[in-house]
Amino acid sequence: QVQLVESGGGSVQPGGSLRLSCTASGFSLDYYDIGWFRQAPGKEREGISCITSSHGGTFGVTFYAATVKGRFTISRDNANNTVYLQMNSLKPEDTAVYYCAARPARGLGCSGESSGMDYWGKGTPVTVSS
Repeated sequence: QVQLVESGGGSVQPGGSLRLSCTASGFSLDYYDIGWFRQAPGKEREGISCITSSHGGTFGVTFYAATVKGRFTISRDNANNTVYLQMNSLKPEDTAVYYCAARPARGLGCSGESSGMDYWGKGTPVTVSS
């Protein structure tokens, strides 16, 4: 019953766009900080974006890794218990499996760290190639 599910991945050409979704069941994402991570084969997991809960005193503060800042946008739709990652101007180096994760609101900012993340989705693959 407690579950995070990512969707929206696929194959696109360089410069294309995708919107990833992270939908929760069994708990309310509005009370959690949400992070997006990615992992390419043979590489370490990378925290690329996060958004804090509006109920933790941080008022939806966002973070973007330098590798994606200006191209990716994180947002949340509390009515649908979903967090999105809009990815524009995609590059081949963005190819990876993308994961969302959730941790209880801390009242602090987020910086792409995975510590404290209670729930993880199974991931959705993104491939960027010509």
